[in-house]
Amino acid sequence: MSLRHLMAEVRGREKTLTVYAPRDADVVSAVREYFASQHVAIEHEHTDENPRAVLFDGDDELATVDAGALRELTSRDLHRVGDEAPYSPLLEHLDGTTFTSYDRRQMTMASREIEDRAWRANSGQLHTGFQRLSNVRKERDTYEQLAECDLDVHVYGVPDVDLGDPPFAVHGRDAEELSLTWFVLFDGGGNREQSSALLAEERESGGFYGFWTYDPDLVERALQSLEGYRRPA
Repeated sequence: MSLRHLMAEVRGREKTLTVYAPRDADVVSAVREYFASQHVAIEHEHTDENPRAVLFDGDDELATVDAGALRELTSRDLHRVGDEAPYSPLLEHLDGTTFTSYDRRQMTMASREIEDRAWRANSGQLHTGFQRLSNVRKERDTYEQLAECDLDVHVYGVPDVDLGDPPFAVHGRDAEELSLTWFVLFDGGGNREQSSALLAEERESGGFYGFWTYDPDLVERALQSLEGYRRPA
C-alpha cells in the first residue's frame, strides 16, 4: 500500500476543544483560526478565571492546557528539538485528525512534535519526507542533531541537490509520491506505544491534506510503504 492510499483510508473523528476565557479574550479567536482547517469543534465558555482549554471526545475529558500553552501553539514561533512544548498534551490527543488545509508552518510544528518524541526516546528509526532534498538544507542542523544520538535517521525526497555525506541516510528518488507528500514517521524505538506519524499530501501550493497518528498499526503500515524507496533504484 502506498502512502497516498493510506491517507485516503484514514478519516478523523471530530473532537471538541472548549476554551474557557473572558468574552473578549484574543486567545479565543487565535485558537479558532489555528484549528479552522481541522475536524475539531471550537467552543467558548465565558469565565473570569485564568484562561484554559479542555479537549473533549464526547463527554470524556482528554487534555487540559493553560493560556500560555494556547498562545505558544498559535504563535509563529517554533520550539527547538528537545524542548518540551506546553501544548504537546493537546496535540497528542488529536490522534488521527484529518485536516483539509495545513500550511507549511503548521506542518513544521506537527513535525517537530514527532521529532521531539524520537529525540526523547533516543533510539529507533525516524523517517522524514521533505518532498525535495533541497528542503533538507533548512532543517539540516536539526537532523544532524537527531542523527548524533542513537536514532537511525532517514530522509527522502526528489534528488534536486547533492547533500554530500551527512550523518543520516539519504534516499533520493525521482518519484511523484515523494514530491507530493510530507511525512515524519517514528517507529517508537522498541516501544510501539511511542510510535507516531504525520503524513500529508500537498494538494495546492503550500496547502496540505492528511493526518497524524499515534496508532502503532498505522505507523507500521506507513513505514512498510517506504521500503521500496530504500532499495537501490
